[in-house]
Amino acid sequence: MPVHIKLMVSGLTLAAGIGYYFFEKAIGDPQLAYVGGGLSIFMVVAMWVFPETGNKK
Repeated sequence: MPVHIKLMVSGLTLAAGIGYYFFEKAIGDPQLAYVGGGLSIFMVVAMWVFPETGNKK
């Protein structure tokens, strides 16, 4: 995946995770807010660390 697309997907994922975190922290369960925030950070890190699958010739 090209770097500019990874950056856009990373930004959207972190924005959604931050929004979820603050929503759950204010209205819902605080422990679930930590799980959702941590999961969004984990998804971004995993996208950058692990390589994409490809065709081997």
